[in-house]
Amino acid sequence: MSSEHYTPPVNPLPPVVVALVLFIMGIELAFMLGSRGLVGGPSAIGWRLDAIQQYAFSAEIFDWMVQNGRWPFEHVIRFVTYPFVSANFTQAIFVCVFVLAMGKMVAEVFGGFSMLLIFVLSGIGGALIYAVPLDPSYPLIGGFPSVYGLIGAFTWLLWRKLSLVGENQARAFQLIAVLMGIQFLFGLIFGANWDWVADLGGFATGFGLSFFLAPGGWARIVGRIRRD
Repeated sequence: MSSEHYTPPVNPLPPVVVALVLFIMGIELAFMLGSRGLVGGPSAIGWRLDAIQQYAFSAEIFDWMVQNGRWPFEHVIRFVTYPFVSANFTQAIFVCVFVLAMGKMVAEVFGGFSMLLIFVLSGIGGALIYAVPLDPSYPLIGGFPSVYGLIGAFTWLLWRKLSLVGENQARAFQLIAVLMGIQFLFGLIFGANWDWVADLGGFATGFGLSFFLAPGGWARIVGRIRRD
């Protein structure tokens, strides 16, 4: 029997999604093995804490950079590095699950590079929304703002699809409404924190970027500007 027409039962994951998940989990596994003394020697026990101190996003450091007009690379890079430093194994797993699900759908439509760009820029957007209006004293870590950016891009796809078939576009925002509701509920039960603001900022960034990064998106924007 010829294999020319063979269709795999599960669509393969885009390479960029696989690479992103392996990178996140590789860092988390290093932290876990180090904390158990299995790699890295005695100093490895503090790898996670060291990573948080060096790579987490700090609103206080950001304020210092703005006030002094100085932008050292080791602090600016925190905008990009903090999504890859998870607070614990559970957070890393949830981030990877969302990257596998949302990243796959976004990459298949937008392309791998655009999907990665949304992930990174949404993390930056989430950090800015987290720092500017709130000025929190505790650092921001974990990939949820970036993941919410992918959710924003996925929401844009639904929003665009609903507009093309003439249905209510508000339905596209059901997923983010449910997720924000869950976060609000957990905040009431376990104590509120401001991480959800960064998540919402990441979502808004991902949704906004989709107008430009979706196939033909830039051409539609230019055409609309010319018509106006």
